[in-house]
Amino acid sequence: MEIPWYFLRNLLQINAECRNCVQLSDNDEENNDLFSQELYTEEDTHSGVNALDLIVALFLCADSFLQQEMSLRMSMCQFSVPLLLPHSIVKEWCPHVLSESKGFIEDTIIEANIPLYSFVCLKNSSLSKSQMLNLVLSRGQQSHNIFIHKDMEDRAIKKEIANGLVEVFWYLPCGKENLDIFPEPVAFANLRGDISESLAQFSFLVQVSTATFVFLDKVEEKEQETLNSFKDLRKKIFLVVNRKGGEKEDMMSVQRTIEKLDFPKTNVIIKDKTVNKTYFSKKLCAAIKTSLESETTNKMTTDLMYEKATELGLSVDESKSDEEKKAAEEIVKAIGEQSIPKYKKLHLPLQGENWKRLSKLEIKLCRLNDDKEKRDFFLKWMKLKLDAHSREKLLQLRNQFKEQCKTKDTELIKELDQVLLESSLGIEHFMREMGLIYEFSQENTEEISRLPQLAAEMVMNGHPLELLDGDASNVPEKWVSAVLNEVHKKVGNRSRLLVLAVLGVQSSGKSTLLNTMFGVQFPVSSGRCTRGAYMIFLRVKEDYKSELDYDFIVLIDTEGLKSPQMAQLEDSYEHDNQLATFVIGLSDIAIINTAMENVTEMKDILQIAVHAFLRMTHIGKKPACHFVHQNVAGVSADSKCIAERKRLLDQLNEMTQIASEMEKQSTIKQFTDVLDYDMEKNNWNIPGLWHGTPPMAPVNTGYSQAVADFKKYLLETIKSNKTSEPNQIPEFLEWIKSLWRTVKYENFIFNFRNTLVAHAYDNLCKAFNQWEWEFRKEIYSWQHQTEVEILNIHIDSGVENWTKMVSEKKKELSTKIQNEQMKMKENLNQYYKRKDRRVNLIEKYKVDFLNSIRSLANETEPSVRTKLDRVLDLKVSQKKAQEIQRKYRVLIEENVMRLLCDCKMSNLSEDQLTKEFEKMWSESTANLSGLEERDIAGCVLKQLRKNFSNRNVNQELQNTDLKQNYKEYETNTKYEIDLKLHVCGIASKKFTKMHKKFLSNLNPQTQLEKFKPGYLSDFIDLYKERDDCQRKANDYIQFCIKPAVEDFITRSLGVDIVDEILTSHHSAEYSSRSFFQYNIQKELLEKDDFECFVKYISKYEKYVKNWIFQHIQQEMIYENTLSKLKNNKLQVIIKKVTAAIEVASRQADDVTLPNTNESIERFVHGIRENLIKDLTISVEDEKRILFQIQSTCHPFINSVKMALENLTTELQELFLKSEDINETVRKLTVKPQDELFKRVFGCGNQCPFCKAPCEAGGKEHKLHSAAIHRPQGLARYRSMITTKLIPELCTTHVQSDTSFSNSDTKGQFHPYKDYTRYYPDWQIPPDPSIEASDYWKFILVKYNDQFAEEYDAKPADVPDAWRRLSKEDALKGLKDAFNIKIFHSYSIVIATKHI
Repeated sequence: MEIPWYFLRNLLQINAECRNCVQLSDNDEENNDLFSQELYTEEDTHSGVNALDLIVALFLCADSFLQQEMSLRMSMCQFSVPLLLPHSIVKEWCPHVLSESKGFIEDTIIEANIPLYSFVCLKNSSLSKSQMLNLVLSRGQQSHNIFIHKDMEDRAIKKEIANGLVEVFWYLPCGKENLDIFPEPVAFANLRGDISESLAQFSFLVQVSTATFVFLDKVEEKEQETLNSFKDLRKKIFLVVNRKGGEKEDMMSVQRTIEKLDFPKTNVIIKDKTVNKTYFSKKLCAAIKTSLESETTNKMTTDLMYEKATELGLSVDESKSDEEKKAAEEIVKAIGEQSIPKYKKLHLPLQGENWKRLSKLEIKLCRLNDDKEKRDFFLKWMKLKLDAHSREKLLQLRNQFKEQCKTKDTELIKELDQVLLESSLGIEHFMREMGLIYEFSQENTEEISRLPQLAAEMVMNGHPLELLDGDASNVPEKWVSAVLNEVHKKVGNRSRLLVLAVLGVQSSGKSTLLNTMFGVQFPVSSGRCTRGAYMIFLRVKEDYKSELDYDFIVLIDTEGLKSPQMAQLEDSYEHDNQLATFVIGLSDIAIINTAMENVTEMKDILQIAVHAFLRMTHIGKKPACHFVHQNVAGVSADSKCIAERKRLLDQLNEMTQIASEMEKQSTIKQFTDVLDYDMEKNNWNIPGLWHGTPPMAPVNTGYSQAVADFKKYLLETIKSNKTSEPNQIPEFLEWIKSLWRTVKYENFIFNFRNTLVAHAYDNLCKAFNQWEWEFRKEIYSWQHQTEVEILNIHIDSGVENWTKMVSEKKKELSTKIQNEQMKMKENLNQYYKRKDRRVNLIEKYKVDFLNSIRSLANETEPSVRTKLDRVLDLKVSQKKAQEIQRKYRVLIEENVMRLLCDCKMSNLSEDQLTKEFEKMWSESTANLSGLEERDIAGCVLKQLRKNFSNRNVNQELQNTDLKQNYKEYETNTKYEIDLKLHVCGIASKKFTKMHKKFLSNLNPQTQLEKFKPGYLSDFIDLYKERDDCQRKANDYIQFCIKPAVEDFITRSLGVDIVDEILTSHHSAEYSSRSFFQYNIQKELLEKDDFECFVKYISKYEKYVKNWIFQHIQQEMIYENTLSKLKNNKLQVIIKKVTAAIEVASRQADDVTLPNTNESIERFVHGIRENLIKDLTISVEDEKRILFQIQSTCHPFINSVKMALENLTTELQELFLKSEDINETVRKLTVKPQDELFKRVFGCGNQCPFCKAPCEAGGKEHKLHSAAIHRPQGLARYRSMITTKLIPELCTTHVQSDTSFSNSDTKGQFHPYKDYTRYYPDWQIPPDPSIEASDYWKFILVKYNDQFAEEYDAKPADVPDAWRRLSKEDALKGLKDAFNIKIFHSYSIVIATKHI
């Protein structure tokens, strides 16, 4: 018995070497290894059996179902099969007529009408027809032994029972002329033994075949008579003559037969001994092709074969199940021409819209009698007929879909796509309907109560049971429990279960993997899109139960995740995540099945899988996990995959850390903390299934061997790891219920993928914010330096040169921004190359961030250009003031020297000298005039007229004076004019005030007055001939260096404040917009101030700016932070000034300047030149201070150094004193509050219905969106009927039939569903299941009356559950809100907004 079992076991594992198991080993020692895949081959010397006899014996002993399964597996191995009409073999092929359109045909091979060519032989034929057939069907490739033949290795064992066997094989084209032997499908039949022993079979073949090839060496008299009886069919008979030479009598017998039967010469094919078999096979192939091209080519049909076989008294399997076949045909016939979706709605009502109609079809299915064989035949015929019908309908739909894709009618394409999804109809749908009848039955009638018993019998017979309805994403708990409890009873309450599940993307070979491992029959490529999860109960043999400790192995097969057909559905992610979590939660062993060597395609599945594994660990379940990598071949595959496996483990570890944080399981850090995972033992490489190009490719032997090794390892591991008592069916059912309850109510599991996306996106936002700030800092630094350079241009160089320099600087700016832009893009590209940030999840956002970079550059360049122009304007304005100052400075200095000469003639006291100086000063500055004041109001009005230039309204503006107060203008037809006049009136007043302050700062009178004490001191010191070195050095530091240092600090301190806040203990608050929002709302909750909530909702931007400014104030007061920042900046610039002093005190050859009076001016000039990019030092002030200096250079240098030290001490003390932070921030060039605002505020848009801020990344996004919307009542919306504030969300309303009204609709009601008419740039998901966060529920409940009073409405009717929420619940809801969404459903009302 060993040989048949080895053959059968290997055949079910689709091992192409199974036909070699024909002899027992000489080794007498018993082989007790149940998993051994060693084959007993012909090399062993012990006696064996002929392989054909073995196959015949097995087919004769098998029932119809096993025969079909054996035929299917033999066909996959590309073996010939006994001619028993194997209905279960479904093939795909492409005839050459469809090759251009890239079409294909899918059908059960026996139902396809294709030509049949039969090969038979006479008694004395020495040429192997089986071998010739193999050569014909191999065409240049290495010959594949489709038919067993005598020249195969050690096939000398005599056939005992195989003669008379007719084998059949189908050749199927792939649509490529260079690969195909025949342009269309062809069937080949091979009769074993000679025709004289099997006349009935020969007669059958001649009558049903397109042509019959008779192999012969000679023709005996009896054989001639046999051939003569088919004289009328002689045109269909070809004689294949093996002319060996030397046997003249043999050839004469052939010649007589040809003449007697009048065979056409073209029907005689002769092989000479000089012709080798390969060449001769080409002649046979040519003859077959010629026959195929004939217009009279007959094609084989099932009905013809059935009829002829019956006439000849041959046994026909179909006749045993005619009744069941007719019953199945009746059901399929009832479908008729109607579409499958329509049929399902009418006759499977519980899966459609109409519950109340129950069709006769499922009643017939439910009333199956107790005859197991008849039931099995009925189900088999049902499956075959439904599959065939579905394939036919799907082919039509695919052709329609292909045609419509050419027309690009999107609506019709979408409709056809949906019909394709719904056009699968199989046994599982009837089984599902049977379960739903039981689920929803109110009365437990006898007929209803028998349904679980019937299903239990089917489960025990190997039929799959639907565990999860993939179409509805639901588990029929009542039905599954009833069925499995019946199974539990039938096995005497001994039902220990080992649950093994496989997960994988679509078409990754997971069903084939299970079928090959365990010999089961999960559907494989049936042409239908089946959704959900199915389980098969595989009974463990009695003698093996003690080893495994299990009674059943439960195999769970799932639909392909990330299915392209399902990706279009809105809930596809949730559906996939539910399925993965549920299946993993039920499993003892989870197989994650991937295709090819990398695992990138499985990242989405891994994310949810890790989270599911973590939750299972938390409740004490720790399933084993194996990663199967399919299509991995080559001897080096294992070594090459080590790096990939390491990356996989790194990804699993990272996902585990994120998941553990979400689940608050801080002790779990790595994936190995969740599962016992070994990088070597838990990863399996399996070669591709097919060896060659389908449809003619046989199964790869390496595939079945690798799968067998994997199975062996799994079972050995199970035997050695008996750590806990196995679950029996009752415990398994309890586990199903509790797990599904978790799945249904704890939706956060299924948003884990979204959470990962949010986490990845948040990380990118943080990085991008940092890059953006570095960009801005670099530009601010360049701008500061450039402004100083412009202001430091020599006043005598002329405005033209100044303008030219600014133009050059603008070009330099463009290059600078372009370079910084390229840096940001490179940073972004490098970020997307990182392996530790799950960047694949946020690939679609890359374009948004590239747009944001471009937007940042486009926004920055005009702004900086404008500021450079302003600096140039300032320089021009200063020039006028400086020329006046220079004129009067020279005049005063001349008068001082003249007065000095006059006074030298007298002996005067200091008071007398002062009086003389005052008199001289008054006379010298008597005629000093300031800068001309501009007509600011006139300039503003001119711009306003320009704005209205094309509006024919200048008449109204002719006699307008902006100094009037336009605040009282009422809204009328001139509303826009009045409004703009009002705004411009206010602006002109403020601009005038600013202009006057500017003129005051540049007023020559003011500037000269500032230096009056210095001139007085110079006059008195010169008169008394006192040393003025230290005083002059102090004046130089105080009037030249100190203002420049203070200006330097003012220009750069803003950037430092931002940096300080971004690196302080509060840095996280500004790391991303979501965390910023969290902190603001958390503070609102803690402050418990209703007015603050109103400001936050109604005046969002203003509130955020104030919040940031207050936060800056707090940060700067904290531990004298502002003083420290100023002091740090002071140290930087003082270091530069000190360095400039050192450089200026030496000549080009590093020699100290001469100690002369003339060197002082050179020294001061050198300091200014060395600081030309850092400080703006007034040349006029230098000249005023150096007026008539009497000191020499070296003492002056020392005095300057001493004065600089004093200045440093003075400023440090000043910084330590309490100062007005508001005033300091107001003076800053870079406003820190504005920079932080840009960082966290985003685009600033708010939802038009609930005022939730837009959370889309960057400023260049096309659509605004918010992850979680708020109750609309918070944004003033109330019911039109009751005037009560509305607690529902926008997401509910945009899916409903309600309407809204506001100022944008001009008070008219407009459907929420069509909200994009008014708000085309907002994307609000229509999902009534989304619920507000507990935070906003709590706020609305707590301040319901205040909001109603504030908005002049009535309080909202909030659900009772909201009233039970506490402040702690609100805080928790706030934390959850910025990570995930919570789903529920709420009622809908018509809404209007109070204006």
